[in-house]
This record gives sequence, C-alpha cells and structure tokens, in this order.
Amino acid sequence: MVNKDTCCCDVDKRGGAQVLPGSSQDWRSPGQSWVKTEEGWKNYSPDNKNNNDSDVSYCKSAEDVFNENLLLALTYEMAAKKRKKDFMNNNTKIPYFYKEKWIYVHKGSTKERHGYCTLGEAFNRLDFCSAIKDARRFNYVVRLLELIAKSQLPSLSGVAQKNYMNVLERVVQKVLDDQQNVRPIKELLQTLYVSLCGLVQDMGKSVLVGNINCWVHRMENILQWQQQLDNIQIKRPVSKGMSLTDLPASLQLNIMERLSDGRDLVSLGQVTPDLEVLAEDRLLWKRLCQYHFTDRQIRKRMLVSDKGQLEWKKMYFKLCRCYPVREQYSETLHFCSHCHILFWKETNHPCTANNADSCCKPVSPQGFISLFKF
Repeated sequence: MVNKDTCCCDVDKRGGAQVLPGSSQDWRSPGQSWVKTEEGWKNYSPDNKNNNDSDVSYCKSAEDVFNENLLLALTYEMAAKKRKKDFMNNNTKIPYFYKEKWIYVHKGSTKERHGYCTLGEAFNRLDFCSAIKDARRFNYVVRLLELIAKSQLPSLSGVAQKNYMNVLERVVQKVLDDQQNVRPIKELLQTLYVSLCGLVQDMGKSVLVGNINCWVHRMENILQWQQQLDNIQIKRPVSKGMSLTDLPASLQLNIMERLSDGRDLVSLGQVTPDLEVLAEDRLLWKRLCQYHFTDRQIRKRMLVSDKGQLEWKKMYFKLCRCYPVREQYSETLHFCSHCHILFWKETNHPCTANNADSCCKPVSPQGFISLFKF
C-alpha cells in the first residue's frame, strides 16, 4: 500500500496535473498572464480578477504591452541598421575618448589585474586626435602612425583601426590647412597604402577587422588624399618685415644649421641662387652627419672626391640608406617605471613615488611599439 504522504508526486489542485516534489509551478502555465505595472511585473489570472481590482487598475492591457514592445523592437532595429550603414559607408568619424589621458601598461595577470594591455587599447586611450593639434607632438604622432602602418596595423582592434583612420584623416586635413609638413605625410600615406595592398590580399587570414569593402573604400580615400597633397599650392605669406633672404649670409647659415633633415637643406637651396651656395657648404653637411651617425658608421661609409676631400653631402644620403637617423622630438610620451603608466609629459598621472621625475623617462615611437610586444 502506498502512503499518501510519501507519494513521489502530488496532484495539482487546478487541473489534476502531477508535479514533482520540490519543483515550483511553471510561471508559463495556462490560465495565468504576466502584465507590466508601475510596480513591476505582476501575475494576473482571470480567476482573481474580482479579488484583485486594486492591482488590475495599475495593469496595462495586453494590447498596450504589445504596442510598447513593438515600438522598442522597431527602435532597436533602426539603430542597428544605422550603425551598420555608417560603418559600411565609413561615415562614423567620432573617435572614442576617455577621461584619463594615461594608461596602465601591464603585460600579464596579477592578483589585482587580469589580462594585459594591448597596442590598440593604448592608441584609443592616449588621445592622439588632440595631440596632432600641438606642434610639439605632431611629428611624434606622425612617426608613430608610420610605424603602425608598416607592421602593427593587424594587431589593432576594430575600434583602434577605425580610430587610426580618423586620426590620419585629421592629420591630412591639418596639413592641407596649414600647408606644412607635406613631405612626411605623403611618405606616411604611401607606406600605409603599400601595407594595405598586401593585407587586403590576405583577407582570408583575417588580418584586418571589418568588411573588405570598407577597407577598399579607405584605400580609395588614401589615394584621394595623396592627390590633394600633390596638387597643393603653397601660398607665399604676405611679407610684413625682413625675410630670410634679407639676412646676412652668416645668419642664414646659422639658421640652416638648425635643420636636422638633409632634404630640407636641398629644398631650401632651390629657393634662390645665394641659398643654393650656402646649402652646399661642406661644414654644414659634416655637422649633419656627425649629428645623426656615430664615428664608426661614418668611417665605414667614407667617400673621398678626386681632390682628396670628403664628400659629406653624398656621405649623408648614403648613411641614411644604411642606418636609421637620429630622432628628436619636442615632446614625447613618457613611461613611469614605478607606476607602469604611459602618459603625455604635460598630463598628470597618479604616481605614488616619492620622486616622480626620477621614475619617468621619454618613450620614442619605436619604444612605444616595443612596450606592447609580448
């Protein structure tokens, strides 16, 4: 005989359905409906309609709930379609900004932090869009963009790749407006285009994030920017006083010694015949070689003319093809060895060291890339 108290299933009072002990009644069972009220979702059934008039007064009808849900679904669908359209047409020009202008660089998991910092995350957090507006940081950012274009573009996330193109577009627009730094930007665009040509051919390997049509459109933009830079017409500034050609030759030569790129000297010598003579000064090119290269490198690439004199100008361009030139920037990113934080020099970071200046050191563009090689 089976005891009623020990029966493995009980009889449901509503319809005779058997329910296992310990299991709750399914809220989706027949005879009940869930409606949204001002106090939240409530269980409402026709059986207690007369007993719960107070609750029913706060309930929305099924039709109102259906219309509300339908409106929300249409809103989400329209927003999703707009985001997809903006991404495909590359119309989303707003980069991602963060309140802090520094980033903690960690290369492994610890008790306090899990994971590691990526190059793309650092590129998003350090606000390069504002950095290009500062003349002291402009060349630093351009060099960093060039290094990323050469080998690090596939390592960026989708958001970082989009921000990269947004920053590049602002750089090109600044050059078109200011009519300065045309040559380095043309070299940057050429480097990026060559890299993308190779990467697009390997799209099957997922080296780039996003639709291939989006990247083809970006390559077309690069070609358009190159055309705009080729057609740029440098406007002669209105003379409001003494110009470079009005200065004595000694002062002109002194100004030329401040130029760190030999190509700038060649361009300056094409302005007037007098400047061309000064641009061929042997001492000027000797100092330029000694600034960028070591004595050992110079001895290995020595060129002597028929007259027994060193060809410093030819040696300079030959050395540039064999060795990297010395890089110097007015302002760079800095890295705090105590806090492991990467930041701009003028931006404060939460340093806990007693002497914060002794812990911070400048980071070159190549050093920036090396920080995120694991």
